[in-house]
Amino acid sequence: MYLGLDFGTSSVKGVIIDDNQKLIATASSPLKVSRPHHGWSEQNPAHWWKAANAVVRALRKAKPKAIAAVKGIGMSGQQHGATLLDKNGKVLRPCILWNDARSFEECADILRDCPDAKAITGNVPLAGFTAPKLLWVRKHEPKIFEQVAKVLLPKDYIRFCMTGTYGSDMSDSAGTYWLDVAKRDWSDVVLKATHLRRDQMPELFEGTDVTGRITDKLAKEWGMLLKPVVAGGGGDNAAAAVGIGAVHDGDAVLSLGTSGVMFVANEKFSPNTARGVHAFCHAVPNMWHQMGVILSATDSIEWLARLLKTPAPKLTAALGNKLAGPAEVLLLPYFSGERTPVGDSQIRAAFLGLGHETDAKSMTHAVLDAVAFAFRQSLDALRDGGATVNRLTAVGGGTHSEIWLKIIATVLDVPIDLPAAGDVGGAFGGARLGLIAATGASYKKICTKPKIAKTILPEKKAQAAYEAAYRRYIQIYPAIKDIK
Repeated sequence: MYLGLDFGTSSVKGVIIDDNQKLIATASSPLKVSRPHHGWSEQNPAHWWKAANAVVRALRKAKPKAIAAVKGIGMSGQQHGATLLDKNGKVLRPCILWNDARSFEECADILRDCPDAKAITGNVPLAGFTAPKLLWVRKHEPKIFEQVAKVLLPKDYIRFCMTGTYGSDMSDSAGTYWLDVAKRDWSDVVLKATHLRRDQMPELFEGTDVTGRITDKLAKEWGMLLKPVVAGGGGDNAAAAVGIGAVHDGDAVLSLGTSGVMFVANEKFSPNTARGVHAFCHAVPNMWHQMGVILSATDSIEWLARLLKTPAPKLTAALGNKLAGPAEVLLLPYFSGERTPVGDSQIRAAFLGLGHETDAKSMTHAVLDAVAFAFRQSLDALRDGGATVNRLTAVGGGTHSEIWLKIIATVLDVPIDLPAAGDVGGAFGGARLGLIAATGASYKKICTKPKIAKTILPEKKAQAAYEAAYRRYIQIYPAIKDIK
């Protein structure tokens, strides 16, 4: 048996699979985000550990024999979070999360002090990344910065709690902005530019490596008789790609969750900093990936749902399943800034074309269109970086809306495959990595693709109208970017 734990922003999810990768049990525990100031986003690491224990207890209650037989654990985690520990392993402050925008000025500081940073990391520094956050702490909380002995990513703090090991995998570490992504090693040059040292970083592992075993005490508390190994694991998108079998060159995944991600696996490092593409290591050895990232995907429809006091599924259901063309209203869905392709943490959302006749249905349609257009910009950027994307596998909560997938397929002109079981991505990928670490199996053998429940094809009759709407959409940001 193998346990996968996915540490997301809103919950911790857990799954148990057997040697045949059959899903034995699932559980989850909610998390809350603290926003003490405008643009801030934080969580208490103790809450992750509490939620992790709640998930394991629930799994143990449901399947005690399965928990007792767990041989390997793998983790998936929200990326970029700055978890700061002192020399005794004590947390110094709440973790600054991936969607925190406070450190946008520090990004310019990094490029000023390290002109080669983009070439070394293969990425443009963004406020969401870990390195700018540490510069912000140095400027605004110097007493805390002076005490920092280790900087860990969210899932890696849980690894420390489980094993006592300070470790991280390549895919998650690539999102810190301290990794030389091509060499798969920490960059002393970039670390120095942010006033940090290699010894303050965790040890690097591949996602399939064994990083340690859980402690005797924890094994007893969790009812795990075999004291399982803990795999390197992966950043959430890389782990989800492992779960979906996207581990070969050109395999592509569209994640329609809180944020939106277009992920393409690469057999070589393929950066495209000019278009805001993320180029990171994969969670499997000697593979990399490109990502186009939009910060507000289902977050956009949830915003409208809160505004209209109507559940999001009810809003999208009102559109039906037939797609005639785009909404007349346009939305720029930058509710918390944007990454690909603009890399602007300070820009905010805007509706265009609102009229007296605009109703909830029109606004809902505009939101779905906007996210599709944002994905189109990511696809164009990925292709400019050398990626070939002929079809996509879709995962995430937004995939429950067939009309949304139809809009996205039409705008991208790419068929979208919907897996038969698409709700466990990151946790399932983590479990696969735990299996590989425990058994030494080849990731190419373990990371097979899922059965496809349905394929959503582009609506050809609507494409001309959508192309015209997209051409209008891409004019919005250049026109308003200086109005803040």
